[in-house]
Amino acid sequence: MVVVAIVLSFLIKTFLFRAFYIPSESMVNTLDVNDRIFVNLLVPEPMALQRGDVVVFRDSQGWLAPAAPKAKGPFTWVQDGLTFVGLLPDNSEQHLVKRVIGLPGDHVVCCDAGGQLTVNGAPLDEKYINSAEIPQVRDFDVVVPAGKVWVMGDNRNHSADSRAHMDTNGGFVNESDIEGKAAVIAWPLNRMSALDNYPDVFRGVPAPSGK
Repeated sequence: MVVVAIVLSFLIKTFLFRAFYIPSESMVNTLDVNDRIFVNLLVPEPMALQRGDVVVFRDSQGWLAPAAPKAKGPFTWVQDGLTFVGLLPDNSEQHLVKRVIGLPGDHVVCCDAGGQLTVNGAPLDEKYINSAEIPQVRDFDVVVPAGKVWVMGDNRNHSADSRAHMDTNGGFVNESDIEGKAAVIAWPLNRMSALDNYPDVFRGVPAPSGK
């Protein structure tokens, strides 16, 4: 039974879902520190990304400070093995989680006269932003290149997202670095829920010019 469970977990992790640990407050209130989430590995391939999706991606652009080497305990290999087969969440600190705001071709601007973010000229009523604080305005005006996305944290004043890394790859995240779409909060049990990509927020966004 143990072998069957490990094999099934490995297959699920490899082809369908993978568990991740949330170490920071950049996505509060959507995700809290110490949440465990399951990520749908079928996004962005073969299922397409959508604006509003919460995604986990590899830090190929050096957004994170280098992680300090972790002490190896007597059972570290057990934890590494369980993480590899998907029975424990990945807490390697080499991944980030943010919300997709701009897809390839989108013109994303902060901010309009009303202080709202716009995508292709349409202002967004961003219902997912942490309501405990008024987001500080950080001006930018970008067009998302092919094969990349523009991402931002829901906890805007505490998220080093695309806005903070415009000197590296323009602040964009390569679609090839995206592990998948965060689907559910699995732990703690009192927070277990599906994650919303808020289609109503983006419904009025027109297609990028030229498409």
